[in-house]
Amino acid sequence: MKKLFLIVIVILFSHLSLHAQDEIMDLEKAVLMGLDRNYGLKIAQNDVNVAERNVKIGVGTFFMPTLTGTFLNSFNREDVTQQFANSNEQNQIPAAGTENENYSLVGFYGFRPDAIFTVKVLGELEKISELQAKVLVENTVAAISSAYYRLVLEQQRYNVLQTTLELSQARLDIAKARYELGGAGKRDFLTAQVDYNADLSLLVNQDLIIKNSRINLNELLAQIPSYQYQVNDTIVVDKNLLLEDLVENAYIHNKQFLVAQRQENAAFLSIKEAQAARLPQINLNAAYNKNTFTSEAGFLLLNQRQGYNYGVNLSLPIFSGLTINRRIQNAKVERNSASLALQDMEIQMVSDIQRAYNTYNTNIQLLDIEFSNYKTAVESADIALERFRLGIADYLQFRDAQVNLLTAENRLLTALFNIKEMEIELMRLSGRIYFQGDSAGFRLGLP
Repeated sequence: MKKLFLIVIVILFSHLSLHAQDEIMDLEKAVLMGLDRNYGLKIAQNDVNVAERNVKIGVGTFFMPTLTGTFLNSFNREDVTQQFANSNEQNQIPAAGTENENYSLVGFYGFRPDAIFTVKVLGELEKISELQAKVLVENTVAAISSAYYRLVLEQQRYNVLQTTLELSQARLDIAKARYELGGAGKRDFLTAQVDYNADLSLLVNQDLIIKNSRINLNELLAQIPSYQYQVNDTIVVDKNLLLEDLVENAYIHNKQFLVAQRQENAAFLSIKEAQAARLPQINLNAAYNKNTFTSEAGFLLLNQRQGYNYGVNLSLPIFSGLTINRRIQNAKVERNSASLALQDMEIQMVSDIQRAYNTYNTNIQLLDIEFSNYKTAVESADIALERFRLGIADYLQFRDAQVNLLTAENRLLTALFNIKEMEIELMRLSGRIYFQGDSAGFRLGLP
């Protein structure tokens, strides 16, 4: 029954029937929507902005002079009694006023040798923040892609189950007609009804799985759970990924590995920063002052000064209670920890790629096996249905062929999805997630 084979092929690899009221969501659109709306990515971008400002502020703090302007104007009103040394008379000055007015402009510049390394550490932290944001972007793209293809898989499974239910309906109709015509017992009809209900139950449960898969994808897209759309049903897989290329790309592009490298660099610079605290510090200062003092009592009725002052001082730490030594030792320990973390990340990265590649390669082998098994199951189901219609085969033989076909279809779909899922994971681990347009649509792959 070649018609049955063609129906299942169409279900597995053709486009899903689209509802006019639902928009079509392809993978590119889903990813762009997720990247635009994902709240975690927006938070990560805020962290990057903070890191960038920290670098700018650090440069300004350590390498830019400071300039401070002050103004002071104070008044006093007092009753004054005065007696001078050359006179026995006392002078009474009621409500004598005094005024002190002062302007000053003070400039300061201090050069700290450790400031150079402090700014470099802030620069490394900025790059780490940027890489961490990129890690989140790649993880989000991978998660959206996996959830998208999971929804495609579950919809394909739904169509497979729907076809299985149609076959069970055909068997039920035949069994019912035979029973009503007296050609078969009631037991065959009841068994066909039970199997039909079992297949219907599977279809209802699959509908629930599709709804939850859609909610999972909507969550990654920062959409409401009830947001409706239709996804394309094509899963294009790349069977040509090479382990050596993936590992080589990972050393260059894996963002988490690059973060570990940057953290080791920052730890090394922290040692230099701590060691630079032993070097002398130079401070330059200059000021302009204008001070005017007036008084209605006393010898000094007016005192006005204005002018500049400037200077330089050099400070050298001689003994700080071993504080600098402690900072240097702690920085060396942290550098050692960062180096160990980098080595651990390297082993983990290569191991993750190897595991994912093994799964990817195995499922490529399984795909050919499962497709061959699927064609055999289709032919077997075709023969069983014809024999059942002619009354040559009993319902057990037909049901066995039907179950075998359903199992073969599911295993074929699972192998196809596993290849795609591992392909996405390998792209993520190698740091090369990107979109490639071709006649089949957009897919993830190596440039």
